[in-house]
Parts: sequence; C-alpha cells; structure tokens
Amino acid sequence: MAVGKKVSALKFGLSAGLAIGLVLGATACTKENSDTGTVVSITDGDTLVASVNGKDEKIRLLNIDTPETKDPKQPVECLGTEATDFLAGLLPVGSKITLMYDVERKDKYDRTLAAVFTPSNEFVSAEIARAGLGSAVSFAPNTKFLPPVEEAQQEAKASSRGIFDPAIACTLPAQIEAITAGLTAADQAAAPTTSAAAGAAIATAATAITTAHALNALLKAGKTGTNLVRWAAFDDYELAAHTTLLSTKIEKSESAASKLKVTQTTLEKAETQAAADAAAKQAAAEAQARADAEAKAQAAAQAQAAAEAQAQAIEEAAAREAERIRNLPPAPPVYVPPAPPVYVPPAPGSGNPSGYTGPRCYAPGGKTWRPC
Repeated sequence: MAVGKKVSALKFGLSAGLAIGLVLGATACTKENSDTGTVVSITDGDTLVASVNGKDEKIRLLNIDTPETKDPKQPVECLGTEATDFLAGLLPVGSKITLMYDVERKDKYDRTLAAVFTPSNEFVSAEIARAGLGSAVSFAPNTKFLPPVEEAQQEAKASSRGIFDPAIACTLPAQIEAITAGLTAADQAAAPTTSAAAGAAIATAATAITTAHALNALLKAGKTGTNLVRWAAFDDYELAAHTTLLSTKIEKSESAASKLKVTQTTLEKAETQAAADAAAKQAAAEAQARADAEAKAQAAAQAQAAAEAQAQAIEEAAAREAERIRNLPPAPPVYVPPAPPVYVPPAPGSGNPSGYTGPRCYAPGGKTWRPC
C-alpha cells in the first residue's frame, strides 16, 4: 500500500478543537491573531497558498517540517511526495481554513507563518505529525503551537507511522534494520566449501560492511542540512544506542570476513593441489594409454610380420617341392603282368578219362597235367 493512502486512512484521535484549547488557553482568539482563508494550491507538505482577506498568501505551517520536494538541486526527500499528497487530501483546493498566528507572522522568505485548521477544526500541523509525515520543529519565538505537534509526533512514533516505519525503505529505521539484517545474513551464511564460494561470501560481507560503515558514519555525524525530517525517528539516546550496536555488528562482521579470507586461502591451496593431482593422474592415464596403444600396434606389427614370414615360408616350400618334383628321374615303365593262359578244356574223352574238373598243374609244354 502506498504511504499516502496508508496515512490518509488513519483515524486521528486528537481534534483541532482540543489543539486550539491547548495552545490558546492563555490567548483569546481575536481578529488580531487569527484570520480565515480559502486554499488556492498546495506547494508541498508544509506550505500552501491561500486567499486571505482577498489576497493570495504563501502560508508556512507553524511548528511542522516535512520532507523537501522543491529543491531543483536535490532529489525528493524520503516521504516528501506522500507528505504533499497528505496535505492536499486534508485541505483540497477551495477548502475554508482558519489561520492563527504566534509572535512572528513572516519568515525570511516573506511567507506567512500560521497554525492552520481545517473546516472541521483539525490542527493541520498535528495531523501531519500524527501521520508520521513531518517532524515537530520550533520556530522561535513561535512555540505556542508546538506542544500538540510534539504529542502527535510521539503518537506516530509509538505506532511506527511514516518516518518511523521500518517497512518504508527510505526511513532511518528501515535502513538500520536492512543493514543490520545484511550483516547478520553475511555472518550466518553457510561455511563455503570452495574458494569461489568463499570469494562470493567475502564480497557479500564486504558490501554489507561498507554500507554499514557509511550508515554508522551518518548516524555519528547526526543531523545534516538535508533529509532533516527523517532524523526525528530517533532521539539522541536512541541514536547513540543504534550507533553502538551497529559498531559492534560491524566489528563482528569484519572478524568473520577475516576468517573467510583464511578459509579462502586454505581452499585455494587445496584446490590447486587437487588440480595438480588430477592433472598428474590424467597425464599418467594418457601416458599409459599411449603405451598400451604402442604395445598393441607393435604386437599387431609383429603378428603381421610373422604371418607374412609364414606365408613366404609356405610359398618357398611349395616352390622347392615343385622343383624337386621337376628334377625327379623319369618314371619306370608301368609293369603289365602277363595275361594268364587261357584255359582250354580238353575235348571230351581226351586225356581226362576220369572226368576231373578241379585245378590242374600242367607240365612244361602244357601238354600234360595233373590234379593240383
């Protein structure tokens, strides 16, 4: 939710009638110390233009200071736009207002100094302070209207509104809370397991520490010429307490960062050694692979040479055998056994009166035979 919308929804408990009663207890409201007017325009959170007695006057609200929005050389201050929008919502153009004066009616810029009240008698300066969009301020000798503004500011502080709200990034409470959280997160980060992680943790811690130093220096310096309103978030005691606490947190974070650097160095050495070991292992593996490849190639070459030698030996043996065969003496003539004598059986009754038919053994000449 935008801050302007947030604060415009607040129900304010302190009525302007009560404020008037507080500030005018000893001073009667007369024509000499009051006027009525009509809002012409809103300049910023604590300044407006009103038609008073037929003349446009620039009115500077008494005893309230809101963030600057009009300095062309400076950025709009924290909640400056919201303060302007709040005043515009409280006093729309055309609103009838009551102006009450204190001791001095003009400032060095010739603006009319006045306590302004809404048509429903709300004290505008107190309402701005109650919304947390401005801080009570004394414009001596004009202090008559200061007490109700201070009370409204304490109410805003107790309720963490506006400049007291740690949820609004530009406020001092938010910045202290964010920076303290950053230091705590850096301190509580998990222990790094690599040098890169340690380096990242160191960088994160360094950023948090640098930012914390800057804020601590700002807190120690106190109020400056710019962004004065947001300093109302803390009184002097609270400011000192925050400064002390932040200093302690910074010292703790710096100590943790120093340990991180030692851890980073240790991890870098371990990683360097691991990388060297891995490189050596890789080199050994590659050398072994090359040796294996060379041995395999040599074995293959030897096997090829042996195969070629065997083939050559076989070829040479075949050649020798062919040459031997070629040089053999002519083969002897093939033996042809004599044909067996043709058996001619004797004529019946010629020489075989017994009728013998068994084997016969012939006498030389083949004319006579006998049983075998």
